[in-house]
Parts: sequence; structure tokens; C-alpha cells
Amino acid sequence: MKAMILAAGRGERMRPLTDHTPKPLLSAADKPLIEHTICQLVAGGFTEIVINHAHLGEQIERYLGNGQQLGANIAYSPEGGQALETAGGIIKALPLLGTEAFLVVNGDIATDFPFASLHQQSVDLAHLVLVGNPEHNPSGDFSLTAEGLLGDGGEPKYTFSGIGLYRPALFAGVPQGVSKLAPLLRQAMAGQHVSGQVHQGFWMDIGTPQRLQELDNYYRQNHSNL
Repeated sequence: MKAMILAAGRGERMRPLTDHTPKPLLSAADKPLIEHTICQLVAGGFTEIVINHAHLGEQIERYLGNGQQLGANIAYSPEGGQALETAGGIIKALPLLGTEAFLVVNGDIATDFPFASLHQQSVDLAHLVLVGNPEHNPSGDFSLTAEGLLGDGGEPKYTFSGIGLYRPALFAGVPQGVSKLAPLLRQAMAGQHVSGQVHQGFWMDIGTPQRLQELDNYYRQNHSNL
């Protein structure tokens, strides 16, 4: 199974750190965020990796190269100066991702989620990993039924972790260009085509300089880079 890391965001909330450095190359415990993620994916058996990028993306390619030094084979999907949003970025990268289900991971999260467990996960159109609601998203995103299906209503609601499995069919008929993922997921949920699970372990959305510092402290205090 191939994996894609979403790395095209401008990182406005991280400014001024992202004025001259793309968000995925910001460091925690002396290692860029995206390198932490790649190492975890490789450890979980995901070695074929696609990375999209926009803002200062050439720095990402220059730093990571073909990925062989990390045990990966990296291909890139450049979006130029205009990031295409999540669905748009995935759609542009589909020729690199193949015809089977693939994993997508946000480039600005940190987690101890066991990626290896996803190789055997069945997928209709999508399978999302959820987490408990953090302070910055107290109302959550999606509910989870006893049968393991995700919905837009119902309680309790959990937060989407930025980790998901998708089939190319989820994006069928959507034209290339800027497009968001949430409407496609909600449409698929209405047809009961999206499953999910809750991860109870460590997870952070590295959306602000403060959270980046918190992650750096976490890694150093736990002597771990996950």
C-alpha cells in the first residue's frame, strides 16, 4: 500500500516560522516534522511515499531527495504557488498513488498511531482514524456507530486525526483543481461507505508555534521521536 503525506499547506498560523521554511521542515527534537512521519511510515511498512507541496516546496525536495536515506522511495506532486486543498491535492497525485486503497497522513501531526495495523484494514470508500477532541476542536468532527461506520450527526463526536485510507473511487468525477475533502467524506458517509476507528494514544495537531514547542518538549522528556 502506498502512502501520501500532505505537505502543501501555507502554515499561516505558524508565521513567522513559515515565512522562509515550509511547515513540514519545522523541527521538533532536532528533526523536521515530515522526517518524523516518514520514519514512522517506513517502520510501519509504508515505503512507497508521495508528498505534495506548494509553499517553498523545493526545500522539501532538496532536504528529502528520493528518500532512500530514510528507507523510503519518495515521489513528489508539486502544486506550484496555489495549494489545492486536501481533496484537490490527492486528486492531482492519484496517478502516483495507483488503483488500490492508499494511506494519507497530514504533514503537520505527531502521533504514536501504529501505521502497520492499517495494511489489513478493509476499506469501502474511506476509513478514518479518529482521536479525542483537543482544546482547539472541542465539538469534534464525526460520530462513530457501534458497527464502525462514521456519520456527520450523532454523539459523541471525535476529531479526525488526519490519518485516513481512501480508494480512488471516492474522488471519481471530481475535476482537478482546488477542492476540499470534507464534503466528499460527508457524501460518502451518507451512503454508509466510510468506516473508522478511535486511536487512544498520543496525537497532536502541530498548528501553532506553541504546539510545536510542546511537541519538542514531549519528545525530549520521553526520549522518543516516535
